[in-house]
Amino acid sequence: MLSRSRVLLAALWGGLLLAVATVAAPSAFDALERAQAGLVVAKLFEKEAAISLAAAMLLMLMERRMARDGGGPALSANFFLPASALFCTVAGYYALQPMMAAAKAGQGAWSFMALHSVSLGFYGLKTLLVLALAWRVSKN
Repeated sequence: MLSRSRVLLAALWGGLLLAVATVAAPSAFDALERAQAGLVVAKLFEKEAAISLAAAMLLMLMERRMARDGGGPALSANFFLPASALFCTVAGYYALQPMMAAAKAGQGAWSFMALHSVSLGFYGLKTLLVLALAWRVSKN
């Protein structure tokens, strides 16, 4: 039961990340004025970050439980993939969003576009990590 839940959660999380990046965010910019689309996408990424925190923590806990019950290694790739995705969420959203808001107001050492690029890199890496996790856990 726990193994199936882990596969489902990893797959849903990966699907969410892909849907946000390839469908939802671009569609907002296609349908709305730039300022309105920015507000919609900001809210979208806020919700995605909260979901990512919860999914990463749940998957890490599931992996620890399965390792404990099955006698496997406590720290495996299946643990480090969601842990790394958790790091990408914290760094890419929670650390950079205040800096991006300051850059929009003309404050800070980095430009908004530079910070946006770093944030995009963290999001892309997180997506790859989660998809790799979904692939790994589905093989078992």
